[in-house]
Amino acid sequence: MITAAVLAALATACAIGSWRFTTARWTSRAPRLAIILWQSLGVSWGLATTGAMLAYAVQPYDVGALPGLVAFAHGRAPARAWDPLHVLALIAGLTALAVLIVVLLTAGVQALRARRRHRMLLTLISHDDPGVPGVRVLAHPSAAAYCVPGLRSQVVVSEGALKLLSEDELAAVLAHEAAHVRERHDLVLLPFAALRRAMPWSKVVADAQAQVELLIEMAADDRARRYCSPRRLATALLRFGTAGAMPTPNGMLGVQAHNVMARVNRLVKPDPELSASVRYGFIALSVSLVTSTPLLWLFQL
Repeated sequence: MITAAVLAALATACAIGSWRFTTARWTSRAPRLAIILWQSLGVSWGLATTGAMLAYAVQPYDVGALPGLVAFAHGRAPARAWDPLHVLALIAGLTALAVLIVVLLTAGVQALRARRRHRMLLTLISHDDPGVPGVRVLAHPSAAAYCVPGLRSQVVVSEGALKLLSEDELAAVLAHEAAHVRERHDLVLLPFAALRRAMPWSKVVADAQAQVELLIEMAADDRARRYCSPRRLATALLRFGTAGAMPTPNGMLGVQAHNVMARVNRLVKPDPELSASVRYGFIALSVSLVTSTPLLWLFQL
């Protein structure tokens, strides 16, 4: 009973923390750290919510949630008789866990299919250009720059973008897209997209997904400005924002017209970095969330 109560309290704390986190002002000062904390909150919330129901359900076995599920799967008799509440909790917990797993796998499969189709399309409507080696040039007059993530990743720009941007601005945009590929931001977004699919009615989930989308753009901006002028990247973003850039294809990561000014402002006038003590505190919180929930699944308090 204590384990189920602790997991329920942890799930509630993660839900409240996520709601408060959507309005946090410090995230733009440390986007990578904020992404890690979002991931920790999401994983802990999912495991704690399902774990609370399953830990209560397997109480007749007098073991933790996971050992109890293993015992149930092997058909072992519990130490105490089942009652309707425990049976209902077992059904609800297994259903919730199955939904989370299925929507995650579904989102992943759909993303892989979209990228495979898009790579096939690129072979027909794009070409190599000696002026931008290693980049596929899309035969389209609108401005576009995006990456196709995955094991066979590609960076794509349109002919319209080549005409729109100066040489320095183009280099900044390509560095930004390369950062998306290198840091696998597609994998960062996947669980949030899956959670949105599972809970389309939740404003907190929608806000979390929107904030993570902005944070990965800021993280890519930070990586890109190691190799280019921040002002050149800022002017490139402004050009895309005012030129009516082509929407990024589904399953890809690219220059977005929304939230441009927030990104431009932090590039031109960056806020001071978080202090080391604050950073270490958030890292410790993330590690605690990620490690404590699985342990509660294993042991009965």
